[in-house]
Amino acid sequence: MEDFHFHLLWLLLFSYILFVLLLKLVVHLWWAPRRVEDFFMKQGIKGPKYQLFLGNLKELASLNMLASAQSMPPLSHNILPRVLSFYHHWKKIYGSMFLVWFGPTARLTVSDPALIREIFILKSEMFEKNESPPLVRKIEGDGLLSLKGEKWSHHRKIIQPAFHTENLKLMMPMMAKSMEAAVMKWSEGMCSGGEVEVDVSDWFQNLVEDVITRATFGRSYEEGKAIFELQSQQMVHATEAYQKVFIPGYRFLPTKKNRICWRLEKEIRKSLLKLIDGRRRRRGEEGASEECPNDLLEVMIKAAAITPNDVVEECKTIFFAGKHTTANLLTWTTVLLAMHPEWQEQARDEVLRVCGARDDLLLLPKLKTLGMILNESLRLYPPAVAIIRRAKTEVQLGGVHVPRGTELLIPILAVHHDPALWCHDPHEFNPGRFAKGVAHAAKHPMAYMPFGLGARRCVGQNLAIFQAKLAIAVILRRFSFELAPSYQHAPSVLMLLHPQHGAPIVFKKL
Repeated sequence: MEDFHFHLLWLLLFSYILFVLLLKLVVHLWWAPRRVEDFFMKQGIKGPKYQLFLGNLKELASLNMLASAQSMPPLSHNILPRVLSFYHHWKKIYGSMFLVWFGPTARLTVSDPALIREIFILKSEMFEKNESPPLVRKIEGDGLLSLKGEKWSHHRKIIQPAFHTENLKLMMPMMAKSMEAAVMKWSEGMCSGGEVEVDVSDWFQNLVEDVITRATFGRSYEEGKAIFELQSQQMVHATEAYQKVFIPGYRFLPTKKNRICWRLEKEIRKSLLKLIDGRRRRRGEEGASEECPNDLLEVMIKAAAITPNDVVEECKTIFFAGKHTTANLLTWTTVLLAMHPEWQEQARDEVLRVCGARDDLLLLPKLKTLGMILNESLRLYPPAVAIIRRAKTEVQLGGVHVPRGTELLIPILAVHHDPALWCHDPHEFNPGRFAKGVAHAAKHPMAYMPFGLGARRCVGQNLAIFQAKLAIAVILRRFSFELAPSYQHAPSVLMLLHPQHGAPIVFKKL
C-alpha cells in the first residue's frame, strides 16, 4: 500500500510539472503573442497575422525565395524589393510601422527618422541591443558587438582610442604597404593587352584581412594571421549552416560539421590565449620600454580589468566586423564606379590632382569627391541592412506605447532608399548629394546610418573609411575598370549585404 501511495505521489508530481510546462508553452506560443497583437491593434498598428510557433517565418521565407529568384536590371540600385522583400511587401499593406513575427517574437518596424532619433539618442537608455542568434554570436565573438551595460561601456572606453584619427595615421604606411604588394600581383598577372579580371569580393576580403591582422597583432602578425585563418575556416562552416533551415538544438548535435566548428573554436581560443600569455611575458621582460607595440592587442592587455577571455572575444569581434564591413564597402564602391565611369573619372582626376604622382597618405582626407562616393556607396549598399533593439522598459515612442521586451526593427536599407527623405532620386547613384556633408544630404539628419547611430555607433568606422579611401585611391591612380561580362547584379544578405554571385571586374592598366 505504501508503494502505491509513493508511486501515486510521484505520478501527481510529474503530472503537475508537465501541466506547468505545457501551460508556460501555451502562454509563450499562443496567449502572449495574441495579447501583443491585440495591444498594438488597439493603437492602430497592424501586421501579418501570427501563426502558432512559426509566426511569419513561412511567409518571410517565401517572399525571400521569390525575390531572390527574380533577376535585377544590371544597373539598377533599387534593391529594397530584393534584399528586404518582407518589409517592401508588408509596408504597402500595413504602412511603415507594422508588427512582424519571427517565431513567437514580435518586432515592430520603425523607419521614421524622428522615432529613430528617440531610440538611439533621446531615449537610448531605455533600449538595448538584442541577443544575436547563437550561431552568429559564435562567429562575431562576445565583444563590443554583443556586450551590454557597464561591461560594454568599459570595453568601449578602452578600445575606442585605438581608432582615433591620429592613431590611424600611424597605421596608414602599413596599409599602403599591403595595398601596394597586392596591386603589384595584378600588374604581374596582366595579359599582353594590359588587362586582368579580378573578383574583388574575394580579393578585398584578403586585403582587409591582412590590414586587420596587422592592426590587431602588430609585430605578432604571423601568429595572428594563423589564428585569423582558423576563424575564416570556422566562418565558412558556420555560413553554410546559416543558409539552412534552423532546427532548435541542432548546433549541439555531434555532426561532422559541428565537430569541425567545435575543433576550430577550441584551436582559436587556445592559440589566442597562448599569444596573449606570450605578449604579457614579453612585456614583463621589457618593462616599460618603448619597444612594446601599440597595436590593439597591446591596448587590451594593458587594461588590467579586461580578462584574457575578454581579449579573445574582442579579437574575434574585431576580425569579423572589421573584415567583412570594410571588404563589402570596397566591393560595392568598386562595382558602383565600374557602373558609373563618369564618377570614376572625376574621382581619378581628384586623386591625381591632390596626390600627384605619389601616394601621399596625409592627403587622403582632402579627397572630397572620393569621400562623397564612399558615402553614397554606404547609402545605397549599407553593410548591415537592419538594426534591432529591445525595449528595456515601457516607453512612449512617438505617441505609440511600446511594452517592455518589445523588439524594434530599424530597416536601414529602407530608410536609405526612402523617396520622402532623399528627394526624387533615392535609387540613383548620386554622390553629389553629399557635397555639403552627411548632415545636409537628406531631409533629416537621422536618415543616414550605415555604421549605426548614437553611443553604439561602430567603433571601427574611421578605420573602414581610411582603408577604403586608400585602397580606391591606389587603384584609381593605376587602373581604369569596368564590370566583367560575367557580372550578375544580385545583392543578397548573408549576415551582411554582399554580391551573391561575386563581383568580377576587368582592370586595365593606365
